[in-house]
Amino acid sequence: MIDDRIVFLLLFLAPVVSSIPIALAYKSKGWTEKLPYLSVFGIFISVLMSLYIFFVFPENQQYAYDWIPDLGINIVLITDYLSRYMGVITAVIAFFIAIYGLEYMRGDYRPSWYWFFFNLFTASMLLVVYSDNLFLLFVGWEGLGAASWGLIGHWFRDDDEIAYVGVPKRKVGPLELSWPPSFGGWRAISTIRFGDVPMFFAIAAIWVFAVDKTGKSTLNISQIEWGTLFTTIGAAGTVILLTLFLMGLLTKSAQVPFSEWLMTAMTGPTTVSALLHSATMVAAGAFVFIKVSWYIRPWELHHVPGLEIVYTFALFIGLISGLYGALAASGMLERKVLLAASTMSSLGLMFAAAAASFWIQPEPKVAAGMNVALLVAFWYMAVHAFAKASLFLVSGHLIHATHSRFLCGGIEFAKRMKTPFIVTIIATAFLVGIPPLTAYWVKSMMDEVKLHLFHHAMETGAIHLAIPIILLILTSLVYSAILAKFLSLNFIKGEKPEHEHLEGGGLMKLGYVLMASVLFVLTYHIFVLEETEGFVHAGGEILSIGVGGAIFIVYIAAIFKPRITALSKLGTFFNDRMYLPFVNDYILPKTGFFVSHLVQDYGNRGIDGFFNTKVMPGLFDRISKGIRTIQTGYLKTYIQIVLGLVMISLILASIGGMWI
Repeated sequence: MIDDRIVFLLLFLAPVVSSIPIALAYKSKGWTEKLPYLSVFGIFISVLMSLYIFFVFPENQQYAYDWIPDLGINIVLITDYLSRYMGVITAVIAFFIAIYGLEYMRGDYRPSWYWFFFNLFTASMLLVVYSDNLFLLFVGWEGLGAASWGLIGHWFRDDDEIAYVGVPKRKVGPLELSWPPSFGGWRAISTIRFGDVPMFFAIAAIWVFAVDKTGKSTLNISQIEWGTLFTTIGAAGTVILLTLFLMGLLTKSAQVPFSEWLMTAMTGPTTVSALLHSATMVAAGAFVFIKVSWYIRPWELHHVPGLEIVYTFALFIGLISGLYGALAASGMLERKVLLAASTMSSLGLMFAAAAASFWIQPEPKVAAGMNVALLVAFWYMAVHAFAKASLFLVSGHLIHATHSRFLCGGIEFAKRMKTPFIVTIIATAFLVGIPPLTAYWVKSMMDEVKLHLFHHAMETGAIHLAIPIILLILTSLVYSAILAKFLSLNFIKGEKPEHEHLEGGGLMKLGYVLMASVLFVLTYHIFVLEETEGFVHAGGEILSIGVGGAIFIVYIAAIFKPRITALSKLGTFFNDRMYLPFVNDYILPKTGFFVSHLVQDYGNRGIDGFFNTKVMPGLFDRISKGIRTIQTGYLKTYIQIVLGLVMISLILASIGGMWI
């Protein structure tokens, strides 16, 4: 057996170290054309290490290495159920995308920048996945943020319209609905940083108050006595702490109202979009929420005041984001932006499913007694990762082939692009929830979870818990329509592309064929794994069969009728993201500049006037003038002053004596 330290070092460092040579050789075109293979090999090593951990390392084993032990901050890694599976998913998806990228990024004007940040992105996500210590997790979290800025704004020259998001020069009121790559990178890092700061404060608060079973301070997720922590800080403290923590997760996963950065992030290379939307970055927020809830075990803490408020908040933020993303995508005609909005929708369903764990009691057969709501959220993440990565990679190939980022392509085009056509059929059908394909079994269990909330609402009078099942079904139907629209307008009912460049694409095809093939593997595992038995059982329920049938009907209808002319104005409204960009691009900046002007014109000037130019200098001037008036140089004056002070002292002393 290989030493565990070597395994983890290779897992995290191989991608980064293998990308350093191309970063150093940025001035040599010859070397930058050859060294990408070394970068891909580094990710392949991570694949091997993740598989080694999955098959050889014991489950739920913790590996701790000293870092700052006096502060309870150490390198602590864990091989629990979530980490073992998600580690393989992350590494494998990154490797398939990297293979695709060898051809897709060939001839790019700064490959050194791309491959270094691509590999850093992968390594950072792996650190998030395996970390048990919150501070170490936050290191990987920040690595994701830095790498995302580098990759989303990769084409910083803004010299190619095909890399933009939106329609150039199109305006709605004062806002221009067109965004260049340089803006996409800036918006991503600024939005994410808005959530990272409160998340950091939340981790700091956990460091102050959290203890393990022995009473020692700890930041290890699996060892924190969460119930004790929440009881110690009270209801208000619990709500504030978890809300601050959630801010980082919600911004990272682009949930409402922080969704806009995800749309404009489509200015980056398609390989970045695929990695961003499948196994890293946006998945990180949902994954950490699932992981932390896995150890909080909220279903056992109903006696803790404030906890239900937080999980209700996460439940409805997820459901609202899911429906918003699906509706927004229904009006979109840009290939990658449509897929981005649908990703936001899927992430919302993951948050909602995980949040439902508060009201769901675990079953003995489900992952060692783990809550089925968390399990279904994670499995939906896995299915979504491979299906959505496949669709993004196909989209990139289509952009190359048509030199257009907008949906276009008919039957004749599909005949010449058979492989991407078939992969698109597989990825969309397997993801939307059509029986008996992969996502059907996962979404069937999701329906069961929300149905449980409905029954709970009827029994307890908590009527708000009757809403999730309605929102889930509605979102699922709209989601089916938008992916069918993607298929139809790219290969069946779309306009004929103005340009067709169909030569090449071998490595690109290999990338998304490998990606889509994993969906069959996941289906097999759903039927053979003990913890997913409930998924198969749920798939046989009347509700699931009915919803699955409705999804199939909507999917077929949307293929034959992908656009409804009578609803074009509504589609434009949805395409404009229901004007939410106004909040990000107009209202918030205007508010920020107004506040900054107030600070500059009144705050800074007031402080400057008080300390530097008026109040304090004037006070010192008066004091100095008063002192100078008694500095006459005559002995008589000083004797009078001394005598006056003596008299005052005697009077005060006598008054004090009388008082006593």
